[in-house]
Amino acid sequence: MERAHAFVAVAFVDDLPLEWVKPLLLDPHVTPHELRAASEGGGEVFAFSFGALVFHDVDAVTRDRILNTLREIHPRLVPDVMREDFTVVEGGDRVGMSQGRLVVDELTATRAGVVALIIAQSVAMETYERIVEALFAKTRRLVEKLEERGLVPLRTRPLHRFIGEAVGRRSEVLSTLHLLDKPDATWDDPAMDRIYDDLRSEFDLGDRFTALESKMRAVQDALELLLGVARDRRLVLLEAAIVALICVELALTLLR
Repeated sequence: MERAHAFVAVAFVDDLPLEWVKPLLLDPHVTPHELRAASEGGGEVFAFSFGALVFHDVDAVTRDRILNTLREIHPRLVPDVMREDFTVVEGGDRVGMSQGRLVVDELTATRAGVVALIIAQSVAMETYERIVEALFAKTRRLVEKLEERGLVPLRTRPLHRFIGEAVGRRSEVLSTLHLLDKPDATWDDPAMDRIYDDLRSEFDLGDRFTALESKMRAVQDALELLLGVARDRRLVLLEAAIVALICVELALTLLR
């Protein structure tokens, strides 16, 4: 008999310290980057330090209670929350994707954990896609100004801050998307290895990560170019000021 399992993933802009989630759940099992615990009303809750929660067969009331409690205690987790739903059908005669759902013969605890990880990765990547797109748009506006005027602002501090933000976000993406490393659980279960590959393909994680990395590299390169132009302009002005001072000194000497 087939049974449908509902997975609901929620991602936040910032990282999610597991210590914040631990008091809200019953007897959680915690590793350095992941927390797993049974829910009071049934089902399981997975928390990932890169900023994602996954609810497996958790009713909407319990799910909202956990999220609302987090919102009350830690308001910074609320803005730009992303959500993704996924269904796993247990009891099928084969393992694989079918009509956007994963079909498995048996949903073991290990398999549920890997499914939760992949969905968490996907929704976290969606959050980073929005952040990187905003950085990319801001960089494009700066480059357009350079193209139109041939100049950049003399002040380099805002560019330094923007470069720092871009580098920081890139580091977050790269550290978070160790996600793309295959979980150890897949080596112990041949069917799980296929499930992992099918889920990665379904959520298009590889191509999305490549696109993210390319945009981040383009943003960083463009900002470094703008910073170089700004520095060159300041050097030209400095040299012009030195020449002007020399001319003034010569003129004063001649007047004497």
